[in-house]
Amino acid sequence: MLAEVRGLNEECGVFGIWGHEDAAQITYYGLQSLQHRGQEGAGIVATDGKHLHGVKGEGLVTEVFTQKKVQELPGFGAIGHVRYTTAGGGGYENVQPLLFHSQSGSLALAHNGNLINATSLKHQLEGQGSIFQTTSDTEVLAHLIRRGGFGTMKDQVKHALSMLKGAYAFLIMTEHELMVALDPNGLRPLSIGQLGEAFCVASETCAFDIVGAKFIRDVEPGELLIINKDGVRSERFSMATNQSICTMEYVYFSRPDSDIHGINVHSARKRSGIQLAKEMNIEADVVTGVPDSSISAAIGFAEATGIPYEMGLIKNRYVGRTFIQPSQSLREQGVKMKLSPVRGVVEGKRVVMVDDSIVRGTTSRRIVKMLKDAGALEVHVCITSPPIKNPCYYGIDTSTREELISASHSVEELRQAIGADSLTFLSVEGLIEAIGHEKQNSHCGQCLACFTGEYPTEILPDTMHPHDKELMC
Repeated sequence: MLAEVRGLNEECGVFGIWGHEDAAQITYYGLQSLQHRGQEGAGIVATDGKHLHGVKGEGLVTEVFTQKKVQELPGFGAIGHVRYTTAGGGGYENVQPLLFHSQSGSLALAHNGNLINATSLKHQLEGQGSIFQTTSDTEVLAHLIRRGGFGTMKDQVKHALSMLKGAYAFLIMTEHELMVALDPNGLRPLSIGQLGEAFCVASETCAFDIVGAKFIRDVEPGELLIINKDGVRSERFSMATNQSICTMEYVYFSRPDSDIHGINVHSARKRSGIQLAKEMNIEADVVTGVPDSSISAAIGFAEATGIPYEMGLIKNRYVGRTFIQPSQSLREQGVKMKLSPVRGVVEGKRVVMVDDSIVRGTTSRRIVKMLKDAGALEVHVCITSPPIKNPCYYGIDTSTREELISASHSVEELRQAIGADSLTFLSVEGLIEAIGHEKQNSHCGQCLACFTGEYPTEILPDTMHPHDKELMC
């Protein structure tokens, strides 16, 4: 299971394009560049102006789509999705984009994020006669749109979006137009670009680089973009905006070659390593990063301290997805297949191991053990984020405090649990400084709830785990 090797998983990534004769093919490449955001399912829906056609399946993009299947999706517009299962669970029916057909036309939806009022909205809609085909919170929007009454499709979408709470970057496509919406807090990244005469949208700007598109700008919180034959039109569905981009996008989720609100992810991570070096004093022989997300920070830490950076850990890129193993020994073997220590680098050395976060502690413990088994004299663990003490309700798979080891352990207790010789976390202030929104005079705020417990939205009781409800009372 992937979570056995890495501690955090983000729900998904979205890509869409309008006005290109090879829309499905472009979307396929866009999804490949976003594969890191979800490996459990992928799908594409395309429009030829008369009908919506979709292909989806469980697995990686290359497993779901053959060239023949992509060719079965003709049209000038398409939306795609890669999924990691959190809210609603797995299963083929929950793989997106979700596609709905009715007498008044078809509708396809792709969603990155998590709706915190999905349960209450489902109960309300079911009481009014709606029948849900999936367990995904994304389907709620489709029912709200269809029950939006009279008015244009745009008006129905605006009304439906106004009822949602939580994190959402939505791509909504009909036969004749593509609509793009970002929640009023802008918790998830979403950008718009241009490829020739066509317009495209993506969860990360790295997708634009892959397909050859030019970045235009980030989608604004509370903004609704309508893209059709007349071009792009921007409207608001919410004026009450309070931008709070998820900080973990910079720390872990996004690819290093992506830019989020004008800040390059690699550069932000490198600065976090430099900042961590300022906040601690340690003697060591070599610095190594846990691949891939911590490499940039490890380079920054090494530059700031003068301790040589070396590749002390190697990621095996040719190992497939690791499924749940029946025994502890086989689970341990699964981790060793994913990551391997370089004995020639760490043997007889005092090693600084830079990583982005500690969630459950199991991965850190195993990596520390691997390094010591390979001959490391000491392993000093340096984390380029503060301790994660609070659950995320916005689309990351940490929905209860019980699974967060820092919520119940002090730093010293955690150090002992993972077997490290020292353990240091970056401060909240240091992380903010490293990302650099304030230096950029950016109006973009950051969601730091998993570190501080200060959530940018109201957290509804039906979102919370029963144990966490008791703690909040």
